[in-house]
Amino acid sequence: MDAQRAQEISSSQNMKTVTYNGQQVYIEHVDQNNEMATIHPMDDPNQKMSVSVRNLSEQ
Repeated sequence: MDAQRAQEISSSQNMKTVTYNGQQVYIEHVDQNNEMATIHPMDDPNQKMSVSVRNLSEQ
């Protein structure tokens, strides 16, 4: 995924299915300059991580 699409998904009111390493995640924030996203697993909002948007997949 690219940073622009990750930002669109993050800002959307409609929930999109996004995965990271096969696990469904929620995109909290996107840093477009560095192409990084702050995400957390859908089932564990306290497990935040920063990952490259290139490693995110829209289903």
